[in-house]
Amino acid sequence: MKKLSVALALAASLVLSASAFAQTGKPTVVLVHGAFADSSSWNGVVKILEKDGYPVIAAANPLRSVKSDGASVSALLTSIKSPVVLVGHSYGGNVITEAANDHANVKALVYVSAFAPDKGESAAELAGKFPGSTLGPTLAEPVALASGGKDLYIKQAKFRDQFAADVPAAQAALMAAEQRPVTEAALNEKSGEAAWKHIPSWFIYGDKDKNIPPQAMVFMAKRAKAKGEVVVKGASHVVMVSNPGPVARLIEKAAQAK
Repeated sequence: MKKLSVALALAASLVLSASAFAQTGKPTVVLVHGAFADSSSWNGVVKILEKDGYPVIAAANPLRSVKSDGASVSALLTSIKSPVVLVGHSYGGNVITEAANDHANVKALVYVSAFAPDKGESAAELAGKFPGSTLGPTLAEPVALASGGKDLYIKQAKFRDQFAADVPAAQAALMAAEQRPVTEAALNEKSGEAAWKHIPSWFIYGDKDKNIPPQAMVFMAKRAKAKGEVVVKGASHVVMVSNPGPVARLIEKAAQAK
């Protein structure tokens, strides 16, 4: 019964998205969280976007594999009848790069402290392409899965400094306790075709990111010929949590682009 009610709620939200576009001409914004996070990491951004009249869906990213996670988001995109601005954070960038292919309604990609891989690249490879990532030593002992493979978490004691240094301590502690694991395989899985090669992209990230080196973000934005690139001074890896305003403004800029 619970599953049915969730499905009905999602269906209703998609109908409202199409209706909202018909009334306002504003695309639906689909937000995809990354590893060690969940959809609540978009709360501040969602509030701003909805206040400004944008329909918003914060997708639940399974964090199992690039291919299957991309397929999950792709299925969601298929069910949305309005134009879409697709937004990814961190590993969510790999997912939107995979998911956006073959969807004519995706008008823009926004990478929020996110990977924008080319075909054959992995998140782990891009994170190590330039010096600066300190994620490895902060990871807890991998959790062996019954189906094979391993789940990765950040040690709670190290979570704030590594992941969310500019977030209030109490909030960061909640994020650490509620973090969702990503499989080790997903971070090492090679990406498929790169959607940013045929869909306009925008990038925003903090200059104090300890997960993805800022140099890597500069490299990926330049390679993608980004339409816009914003660097938030002092921001950590979760720039959308600590600085929802600049993130929402860039998403709206992408939504309004012709």
